[in-house]
Amino acid sequence: MNIPPQESLITYPSAFPIKVMGEQVEGFVAAITAVARAFDPQFDDTRLELRPSKGGRYLGITLTITATSREQLDELYRTLSTHPMVKVVL
Repeated sequence: MNIPPQESLITYPSAFPIKVMGEQVEGFVAAITAVARAFDPQFDDTRLELRPSKGGRYLGITLTITATSREQLDELYRTLSTHPMVKVVL
């Protein structure tokens, strides 16, 4: 879906938060960070927010990327959603 820039609700470039959930396993944060850097080379991993679930089995990660286009965001969501360590992307 190609939305004309004047009809977009997002002004680019923009800081855009994305929430990712997966099992709390070794390598999960590093894998999500690598995906974020592939789409935003200036991604700052010091701004990651980590929230373990009450039982400790799952980990929620909020990452903020610099969104430059709708196409970038769509592809990032597709990549995260199909990653084997990811359960949910919001």
